[in-house]
Amino acid sequence: MTNNDIVQKLWNLCDVLRDDGINYSDYVTELVLLLFIKMVHENTEAGTLKNHPLPQGCRWTDLNEKSGINLLNDYKRILLSLSTGKDNDGKPVHEDPLISAIYADAQTRLREPRHLEQMIKTLDQIDWFSAQKDGLGDLYEGLLEKNANETKSGAGQYFTPRALIDSMVRCIRPQIGETIQDPSAGTAGFLVAADQYMRAQTDDYLDLSAKDARFQKNKAFIGVELVPSTRRLALMNCLLHGMEGDKEGVVHLGNALGMVGQSLDKADIILANPPFGTAKGGEASITRDDLTYKTSNKQLAFLQHIYRNLKPGGRAAVVLPDNVLFEAGVGTEVRRDLMNKCNLHTILRLPTGIFYAQGVKTNVLFFTKGSAKDKLQEENCTENVWVYDLRTNMPSFGKRTPFGEKHLKPFEAVFSPSPLAGEGRGEGEAAQAAHPSFHPQNRTEGEYSFNAEEIDLSADAKKAEENQDADEQLIKSRWRCFSREWIADHKGDSLDIAWLKDSDSVDAANLPEPSVLAGEAMGELVQALGELDGLMRELGAGEEADKFLTLINEVLGEVK
Repeated sequence: MTNNDIVQKLWNLCDVLRDDGINYSDYVTELVLLLFIKMVHENTEAGTLKNHPLPQGCRWTDLNEKSGINLLNDYKRILLSLSTGKDNDGKPVHEDPLISAIYADAQTRLREPRHLEQMIKTLDQIDWFSAQKDGLGDLYEGLLEKNANETKSGAGQYFTPRALIDSMVRCIRPQIGETIQDPSAGTAGFLVAADQYMRAQTDDYLDLSAKDARFQKNKAFIGVELVPSTRRLALMNCLLHGMEGDKEGVVHLGNALGMVGQSLDKADIILANPPFGTAKGGEASITRDDLTYKTSNKQLAFLQHIYRNLKPGGRAAVVLPDNVLFEAGVGTEVRRDLMNKCNLHTILRLPTGIFYAQGVKTNVLFFTKGSAKDKLQEENCTENVWVYDLRTNMPSFGKRTPFGEKHLKPFEAVFSPSPLAGEGRGEGEAAQAAHPSFHPQNRTEGEYSFNAEEIDLSADAKKAEENQDADEQLIKSRWRCFSREWIADHKGDSLDIAWLKDSDSVDAANLPEPSVLAGEAMGELVQALGELDGLMRELGAGEEADKFLTLINEVLGEVK
């Protein structure tokens, strides 16, 4: 039985949860509360879990032989004990802060004992020996990915595709002894991937001294997550991958745009995919007083945190939407400050359809604190920005056309063409001094994967500023270099740099005003909703249609 088979079997348990009246958005939270107890049991049986065992009376063997109301009541008791560290009589059960954090405020919404019994029997029937070979952490992460791909769950908003995470980690190349941070950790995908990368370089840390191994397990990784239920998933994910962190775990609960973020130590590496959108409370909800440029745009605030929180010579890879690249006003000031304080050496323009929010166009920015010549330099650190266009003439990715590692390999090949010696075994500043990924060198323009040379450039594309005075062949390359001076003179410090536009492309400059486009879209939606309402009533589902109309009124509010 493969991990994919097991993940599907676990996901099928959601049918049981639905039968018990549990909402789609709560499926994974409900499932993992039970699943984690089972996984700790399997890890303990296999001898792979040395620390953080579950206390007596709160283990899998205290559940799997019971039935009926006694089973459900015992399960509720176990969740309460794991959460509070005390039993029903107030007596201490455990003093493990990490277990308490994982099960903080944990409650089951299950009402039928038979449904809990069915879930326990299904978990006991899984071939856990097969799962152990790939690691229970990978199995757990597969479940999180499955949840993110099911758009009804709404979980994809904090799940970055694993192929992209792994590619960013390979480009950044974390080293033993470095501190790695994610201020918007989600389910800890970046932190786990960085840990897995270094384990692969060091025989699962067995090549390290005891001191270095302890550092990797307890101090190398730190994340911040705002949503308690998401943080629970992150802590489970880390612990199942052998990452313990400090007494609060690897991922702390809090707001990186508040005091928690301000108190974070500076990091060697920051990997992040900050949440999209605007802070609901405007600038006032971003309580940091150390960010130079006040804004309600969460991405611009996160970007400031990230480049300010890097150590000299530290490096970052950050997923950001297009608007961060071209937004005027504060956006321009933040980009100038970034290019001033850091060497923004690479931008990867990502294809559409790889995130939960289908319409959002995104990029990865790669930058290093300081300049290529001096990591302590604080001004004029960016000399050239290399851009890889993985968006133009690429398929629309989704379930039918999955985005994967093969789509990122050409970019990785040009990102850092120099081979590295002794990778994964560097320590601190010594590693930085010899590491070409800090300031990539020996790059050459021109990369034509995915039939780039066959793109029939539009007339407007040939006239674009990016293509003036450029080689006829180079304007069809996916990999180009632009000087800092050119960006300032020709783009006004916008980083929305695009030169590949085929003859079928829609030129954003010729589109109607955003308000007109939004109005047209809303009109089409209203028409579609009206047609669906009529169809439901013809099918005899009038009551359901009325419920949806009520929901729409609640969401949109009453028109006055």
